[in-house]
Amino acid sequence: MLPTIAAERIVARVEAYRAELVEVRRDLHAHPEIGHSERRSTAVVAERLRAAGLEPQLLPGTGLVCDLGPTDGPRVMLRADLDALPVPDTCSHPWRSTVAGLAHACGHDVHTAVVLGAGLVLAELADEGLLDVGVRLLFQAAEEVQPGGALDAIAAGAMDGVARVFGVHCDPKLDVGLVGTRIGPITSASDPVTVTITSAGGHTSRPHLTGDVVFALGQVITQVPAVLGRRLDPRSGVNLTWGLVHAGTVHNAIPAAGQVKGSLRCLDAAAWTDAAAVLREAVEHVTAPYRVSVEVQHERGVPPVDNDETATRMLDTAARDVLGPDAVVLTEQSLGGEDFGWLLTRVPGAMARLGTRTPGGRTFDLHQGDLDADERAISVGARLLVRTALMSTGDVHPGTAPNIPVA
Repeated sequence: MLPTIAAERIVARVEAYRAELVEVRRDLHAHPEIGHSERRSTAVVAERLRAAGLEPQLLPGTGLVCDLGPTDGPRVMLRADLDALPVPDTCSHPWRSTVAGLAHACGHDVHTAVVLGAGLVLAELADEGLLDVGVRLLFQAAEEVQPGGALDAIAAGAMDGVARVFGVHCDPKLDVGLVGTRIGPITSASDPVTVTITSAGGHTSRPHLTGDVVFALGQVITQVPAVLGRRLDPRSGVNLTWGLVHAGTVHNAIPAAGQVKGSLRCLDAAAWTDAAAVLREAVEHVTAPYRVSVEVQHERGVPPVDNDETATRMLDTAARDVLGPDAVVLTEQSLGGEDFGWLLTRVPGAMARLGTRTPGGRTFDLHQGDLDADERAISVGARLLVRTALMSTGDVHPGTAPNIPVA
């Protein structure tokens, strides 16, 4: 067992990379790439890791993994996501997006800089014989593309030999310097749902002679969410919300087809598994009286991010050590989706919310083109992940995770 590295030494080592990590973040922000297209972003990270004497391994398509530290025994993984969003960048910084219609509107540029910084510091410690746990860095593609690039990384073997996984996600509602954690689900399963209803169509003066597509759609819109709320455990946080409805072209004709699209979200993995059958049954039952044909498309998106208790407590302890005794707050649950959840179906782990709001400053929102992050969060996140990885010394062993089928 190696001696414990003082918090001050971790802070100093991360601080030595601070300016460079900020520049990396700004470079990525200026050159966003959407899911499965992150070739430049992958190259930027790979080049810096190679400059540190490491040997990153490119994943099929885009993204990479990089191992450091001891090669025997299970590893702890630190994960970042590379992709941007098809959202116009409306910030006014010199490093705003140079690609029309694309922006790092979810903070993945910050995540990448955080894990890169943690990896560079841990590589230094490994070179000095001060790291006795194997670490794998995962820079993952296509987090924003359901069912998520995490599945591609798993299929490529990125999780092989990994026993625990950690990550951070920007939280623009939380002040920089703070970290939000929670044991159990912190994000939701998120599934696209499409219901298509068809009939022969007809005149609005004779609805009894045809299946009324519009009326049947109305029953689906109003009744199906209520059925789910009664058939699934209300503690599971199930929520079905519609975002698009389309039928017809004129006021006096019953159309022959109509469609409604929405998102099914759920905080509980077991309820998520059951939801597909309940959804289909509910749609069929509420439309049965109206003599219409129904097609239900329910795509499995991402599972909840269900934080393991041991891993979450490790993040808490690490944050208090390198950020201060008051650095940890209880994060709220979110019905947003995050494909980090797929990694947690393979091994235990936890994701922390990383505060990116300047104290006293504006609260931004994720997936908006004007998202801005206090760049001090990069050093905060790197410190957190370095200490968390070091805490895994002597503790990393093959664990168990929920048995959720891969999509």
